[in-house]
Formats: sequence, C-alpha cells, structure tokens
Amino acid sequence: MKMSEIRNMETAELQERLADLKKKYESLKVSHIVSPLENPMEIRKTRRTVARLMTELNQRGN
Repeated sequence: MKMSEIRNMETAELQERLADLKKKYESLKVSHIVSPLENPMEIRKTRRTVARLMTELNQRGN
C-alpha cells in the first residue's frame, strides 16, 4: 500500500485497517515459525505497511 493511498483514507478506516494488518502480521510470524512460508517477504511487506499506517495516524494526531 502506497502512502498516497493511505493519505486518502479516513482516520476510522486507517485504524480498522491497522488492526487487521497487525493481526495478519502476528499470524504470519507464527505460521513462519511453525513451517516456513512460501513467500517470507510477505512478513516484511506487512510490517512496513503497519508502520506506514501508524506513521500517518501519528501525523494526524490520533
């Protein structure tokens, strides 16, 4: 997800998306520990998207 897409989202939508991605990230980490993922780069991609969402929320003051 690009920053331009994130900036166009409403704050409530950002918070909802952030919660979903945090759950997905934790799930990916556990799955990767149990058995290697087919695409381990998905973990990095999800982590960075979470960081982008959190950055935008912090800039908005929420």
